[in-house]
Amino acid sequence: MTSPTLTPCTLTAGDLLLRPLVEADEAAVTEAMADAGILRWAAGRVVADAAPADRGRVWLTARLTAWSSGTAAFAITDADGGGFLGYLGLRDIQRVPDQAVAAYWVAPAARGRAVAARALDAAASWAFRPAAEGGLALHRIGLDHALSNEGSCRVATRAGFRVEGTLRESFVDPAGLRHDSHLHARLATDPGGRPRRG
Repeated sequence: MTSPTLTPCTLTAGDLLLRPLVEADEAAVTEAMADAGILRWAAGRVVADAAPADRGRVWLTARLTAWSSGTAAFAITDADGGGFLGYLGLRDIQRVPDQAVAAYWVAPAARGRAVAARALDAAASWAFRPAAEGGLALHRIGLDHALSNEGSCRVATRAGFRVEGTLRESFVDPAGLRHDSHLHARLATDPGGRPRRG
């Protein structure tokens, strides 16, 4: 199945705004890519191998056109002032019928506010809505994270993504180390997992 072309949209989640990424996000993304956790767990090898000054551009370039190739790539920002807080993406949309894969990260200064969990919940709720209501009509959204990345596990659980099992040695970090990963998923038929703050 080919990846759909998506119409970029904006979502709200309380005091958060999820909007398509723009070139002006590069400085904030570059700053976030200096965080060891983001670089290890969420940036990918190509970004990690780039010079530190280039990491934001390398990461962002692939996502600026992502909507046209079936990935909903959102900047997570403050709704009132637009401050950049992190990233939430739904990729591989419809690669398997009615499914997608979620990924996220939050800049260090925005942690402790349940930003990623609230953004993930908002994106999942949107993606599960019927197309006639502006959604993607998905049935299942999965995600996985290295077991050592406990913060990501808390995000997934708070957003209603149940643990389904362990993927042995499925995650390879930029240093080449293999990690077991938790597999989480949320279905359109699951009770709405409302994230808790804190």
